[in-house]
Amino acid sequence: MRLDARLRFDTLVVGAGNRLAVAAARAVAESPGTVYNPLFIYGGTGLGKTHLLGGIGHLAEALQPGSEVEYVTLEEFVGQLLAATSTGQIELFSRRYERCSVLLIDDVQFLTGHREMQAELLKLFERMQRAGRQIVLTSDRPPAEIRDVDERLISRLSGGLIVDVTAPDFETRVAILRANCEERHLTFKEGVLEELAQFSFGNVRELQGALNRLVAHQALGVDDAPRPAQPAGRPTGEFEDFLSDVSSVVQEHVESWQARLAEARQYWQGEGYKTGVIERALTLPREPDVAGLLATFAAAIEHLRNLERTATSVDPSLGGNSVFRDPERMAEAEDLVERALAGATPPDGPSPAFVREAFEVSSSNQLAAHAADTVVAEPGTKYNPLLFHGPSGVGKTHLLNAIGNALLASSGGRMVVACVHAQKFIDELIAAIQGGTIERWRLRYRHADALIIDDVQFVAGKERTQDELFLLFNALAGAGKQIVLTSDRTPAEIPDLEARLRSRFEGGLVVPIQAPDRTLRQRLFARYLADAGRPADDALLTLLADQPVQSVREIVGVVNRLGAAADASRTPISVQLARAELGLATPYAGVLAVSTVATRDSVPYDAEKIVWEWPDATARLIEELR
Repeated sequence: MRLDARLRFDTLVVGAGNRLAVAAARAVAESPGTVYNPLFIYGGTGLGKTHLLGGIGHLAEALQPGSEVEYVTLEEFVGQLLAATSTGQIELFSRRYERCSVLLIDDVQFLTGHREMQAELLKLFERMQRAGRQIVLTSDRPPAEIRDVDERLISRLSGGLIVDVTAPDFETRVAILRANCEERHLTFKEGVLEELAQFSFGNVRELQGALNRLVAHQALGVDDAPRPAQPAGRPTGEFEDFLSDVSSVVQEHVESWQARLAEARQYWQGEGYKTGVIERALTLPREPDVAGLLATFAAAIEHLRNLERTATSVDPSLGGNSVFRDPERMAEAEDLVERALAGATPPDGPSPAFVREAFEVSSSNQLAAHAADTVVAEPGTKYNPLLFHGPSGVGKTHLLNAIGNALLASSGGRMVVACVHAQKFIDELIAAIQGGTIERWRLRYRHADALIIDDVQFVAGKERTQDELFLLFNALAGAGKQIVLTSDRTPAEIPDLEARLRSRFEGGLVVPIQAPDRTLRQRLFARYLADAGRPADDALLTLLADQPVQSVREIVGVVNRLGAAADASRTPISVQLARAELGLATPYAGVLAVSTVATRDSVPYDAEKIVWEWPDATARLIEELR
C-alpha cells in the first residue's frame, strides 16, 4: 500500500503524549535496522499511530534513496498471505517483504486467533532482523495484552522498544487545531480555538470532529466564511542554479545512468517481470530521466500487483497470469480484473424515491442539510465520515439516500454508491461467512466510491461485524472515499460500540437532526396534503402546524387520517373536520359571566366538584357521582 502523502513528520504536532514515540520513530527512520528493532508503538485509537508510520516511511525514503518501504495493515497482510497460499506463490510473497528496507505493519492487535499468519510473521521477522531490516508495528494495546498469540512472537515483538502514545494535553490540542486551520485555510476569531481546546477530547479524531462541526456552523453565516490563503511563491533562482550545477556534474558520468538501468533491469527480471521499457531506454543515445523512469516503472509493477491481488481474491485461478507480469500489458490486466469483478453483485444503491430537492429545511435540520450539500460538492475531503443522529422519523433516511442520489447524479452515474441498512449489512456478512465468500463480500464494498449505512447503531455488540466495518472504514477513508452514517443517538451514547469505531465516527462531523419545528411542520403538512390532492388553506395549515407531532411519519399519519375522514364524510378537509377528527375543542368565543378568580376566592366548595371554565354550549360535561 502506498504511503499517505499527508502523514509526514512535518505535519505531526508533537506534545507530551507522543514526544517519546516521535523521537523513537525518527531514530529508526534515520538509521533503519540499527536501533529499536522492532519498534512497537501502541495507544488508543485516533492518537496518531498511523501518522507515525507514515512519517517513518517518508523520512526513510528521503534519507535513503532507493530503499524500499512497505506499509501494510495486518488485515491486508492476511489477505495477501491467503491469496499466495491458494495460488502456490508463498515464496514470491515472502521475497516481497524480505527485500524491504523498512516494513511498517498497522493494527497488529488483529493477530488474535490467526495461528498460520503468526507462524509466517515469526519466520519473516527472524529473516528480516538477521538481514538488518527495520520492522515497525502499531497496536491499540501492548504485545503482552494481545490475546491468543504465540509466545515466541510476543517475545519477538517485545524485543526492541515499546512506546505508547496518549491523549493530547491542552497545549497540544491548541497546536493541532491551529495546524489544522492553517492547512485548510480556516480563520476564527481570537480565542475560539483555545476555548475549543479546553474540552478534554479523548483523541485527535474527536478533536478534529469538533473542529469540523465548528466549521459547519460557521459556514452557515456568509460573513464568517473562511477565505483561502494566497498561494506560496515560486522557488528562488538560487535553487535553480543549484539544479543546474548538479546537472553539469551528472553529465560528466554518462555511463552511470546506463549502469543504473541495467541493474534495475536485472532486478525486475529476477522478480519475474518483463522489462521492455527499460531495455529500450538503454539503447537511447542520451540520458533519459532515469529516476522518473524507474519510479514510474516501480509504480506500474505495484499497480500490477494490486490488480493481481484483486483478481485472485475473486478467482484464485487468475494468480500468476502473464498479463500481471508485463507493465506494457496494463490495459489487458485491468480489463481482466474488470471482467473478474463483473461476476460479483454490486452493493445496493440509494433509493431513487429520496432526493435532495424534496427535503424540506428549517432550523431543526438546517445544519444537517448544509453538511449534506458540502459532502456532495466535495466527497471524501471535508466531512468524512458524516454522521446524522436523531430520533426515528425525522428525515435521516431521506437525507442519507438523497446524498447517495446526488453523488450518482454529479458523477454522471459513474460512481458506485453503496447504500445499505445496518441490519442488511450484518445479514450479508453472516451469509458470506456461512458460504465461505467473505473475500468477495469485502470486495463488493471496497470497490464502492461511497459507503452509506443507515441505523449504524445496530452493529453495536456484534464483534465480527464491528471488525469488518472497522477494516472497511479504514480502507475507504484511506482512499478518500466518502462515508455517511445515521444513528438514533450520538456515537458516545451507543452501548457496546467499540472505541476504535466510536473514535472514527466522531472524527468527521456528527450532526443532530431534531424533531420538526413549527415552520417545518407547516411546510410538510402543506406538501403532503398537496401531494394527496387535498390543498389546504392557511387556517388549516396553522391549526395542523400547532399540533405537537414529533416526526415526519406522524405528519404523514395525520394527513392519511384526515384524508380517510374526508372521504368517509364526502367533504373536503377543513378546520372543522380536522378539529373533530383530532379531538381538538373549538375555541370559546363568548364572555364568561362570572369572574373565575372572584368565585374561587369566595365560594368554599371542593375544587374537585366544581367546573370553573365551561367549554362551548354544544359540549357536555359528564361526571360520575361520588
